[in-house]
Amino acid sequence: MSEVVIAIDTLNPVEFFGVNDTNLDVIRKKFPELKLISRGSEIKVIGDDKNIHRFSEKIARLIEHYQKVGSLTPDNVEHFFSDKKKPEYEPVVPASGDVLVFGPNGLTVKARTVNQKRMVTSSEENDVVFAIGPAGTGKTYTAVALAVRALKDREIRRIILTRPAVEAGENLGFLPGDMREKIDPYLRPLYDALYDMLQFEKVKTYIESGIIEIAPLAFMRGRTLDNAFVILDEAQNATHSQLKMFLTRMGPSAKFIVTGDITQIDLPTHQPSGLVEAIHILKGVKGIDFVYLDAQDVVRHKLVRDIIDAYAKK
Repeated sequence: MSEVVIAIDTLNPVEFFGVNDTNLDVIRKKFPELKLISRGSEIKVIGDDKNIHRFSEKIARLIEHYQKVGSLTPDNVEHFFSDKKKPEYEPVVPASGDVLVFGPNGLTVKARTVNQKRMVTSSEENDVVFAIGPAGTGKTYTAVALAVRALKDREIRRIILTRPAVEAGENLGFLPGDMREKIDPYLRPLYDALYDMLQFEKVKTYIESGIIEIAPLAFMRGRTLDNAFVILDEAQNATHSQLKMFLTRMGPSAKFIVTGDITQIDLPTHQPSGLVEAIHILKGVKGIDFVYLDAQDVVRHKLVRDIIDAYAKK
């Protein structure tokens, strides 16, 4: 008799095992010769080596399915643990512009508009993409979805999300609280997008382990960002030197997306936006692409599009 322990610490045990262990009960029926004990975020398996090996292969595929889709049903378990010959089951092979991420509770995250789909295609073809457009056009959301997809598909090891912490240059000292409390309000939109695409517990685990990092732009200085999908949000509020610093952090196996709205620059009037300058400086550089979104890409309240148009006419 042998014994192995299979960790599922990056998963939600309740969803994975099922309410009242409904999914685990299906697994037990498929492997009656094994003793399976669920303890928090792990499964202890006791039995002979041959059956443990078979079990380990099947549970690995089930875990991969859950990580991609974000949910698990007894039918899914039945499929992956069946010994019958069935067509290969691949629920997530999103085409460009189609489903990017299956979030919690069956939520599907897609590129909904023409320019959001262009962002997807551009990111697949270029290592640096600038997504520029007004608020509500899905720039950040689409970028985060691309990063989560890359992480789930194991194309990268880390997601790094950053933005200027304070509009005019990251002067945090006057704010109350410790550093985490000072910067969190400025990074909240990034957290919100992640929670739409990953389980709350998984986001927390990933942040604690460094798989996901959310930090102000100043924290990028001096680093090399490699094997990572890196997003700079609100880049219109980065200065020339800050944006140059950020772009030159890029490692050989990294993807960068820079998002910003050049109509909402909060820097002092004498301080030019690094994003506006980059549009001219980097135009034509191979491997760098610019995608422009507009009012037609707004996915918030229908009035947001009218508001953008009204301000554009002023």
